[in-house]
Amino acid sequence: MRTLICGSLAYDTIMVFKGRFKDQILPDQVHILNVSFLVPEMRRDFGGTAGNIAYNLRLLGGTPVVMASVGGDAEPYLKRIASLGIDTEHVHKLDDAFTAQCFITTDLDDNQITAFHPGAMSGSFNNHVTDAADVGLAIIAPDSRDGMIQHARELADAKIPFVFDPGQGLPMFTGSELMEFIDLAAYVAVNDYEAQMLASRTERSFEELARSVEALIVTQGGTGSTIYAKDGVHVIPSVEPERIADPTGCGDAYRGGLLYGLSAGLDWDTTGRLASTMGALKIAHQGPQNHEPSRDRIAEVFSHSFGYRPW
Repeated sequence: MRTLICGSLAYDTIMVFKGRFKDQILPDQVHILNVSFLVPEMRRDFGGTAGNIAYNLRLLGGTPVVMASVGGDAEPYLKRIASLGIDTEHVHKLDDAFTAQCFITTDLDDNQITAFHPGAMSGSFNNHVTDAADVGLAIIAPDSRDGMIQHARELADAKIPFVFDPGQGLPMFTGSELMEFIDLAAYVAVNDYEAQMLASRTERSFEELARSVEALIVTQGGTGSTIYAKDGVHVIPSVEPERIADPTGCGDAYRGGLLYGLSAGLDWDTTGRLASTMGALKIAHQGPQNHEPSRDRIAEVFSHSFGYRPW
């Protein structure tokens, strides 16, 4: 089954300041703040919600189709994902814009200062779901506001079930707009903080939100996740990672596993556990797309954690 991944492709630039922000910022002078940080360590990662989710789904043997908008600087990224066997036919290129980019500076206390430039992502409404053929499942991940609304309506019109994953884009929407997404979606995936924000904004109880979809999936970091499905509540344990290197992209890795389970017709317990396995494999590596487990390795880690193989 081809799975449409609506979201962003982005470059993540990570810089490390070998000091502490608190030692460089005078609290009583923040109104005239003017600071500069020497960052001897820097790396550039491929990221963005669509790119990360598609990458993980492809590791599992799925067939992702990316729908996103990129800038004139996107050629290295497009070549990379095409080389992985990920369909880029529906990636719209705006030559006069930059690809979305995130600049993160981290200090020795793991505090972060982040700047995000949406760039070409703002034009994601130029992409239309109806242009993608033979799609049986989709996800709407954080993207431009107009693009997310348009794609949800188009997917519903095409009767393609989709996962609504508002993520960091949740604050862009009013309560009524969020309810429209939920009414159109088959599934909703959020972390525990976003779940509370979703309930507050929509003025719906958690139980009401769960009853509105086929399943409400709530991730809870290192403690696991909970899937509120029509057939009951499934408590999904976490998978012990080899090491904790970088949590960036773990949520997207989980969603890659979630989409694979849905497309393969796996039961909820197996789907959730596979998603948890993908998150654990990702967190052991720096960057959102630098883990490279084979499909057999994924099954081995799953089996070691849960006592049976997912396939």
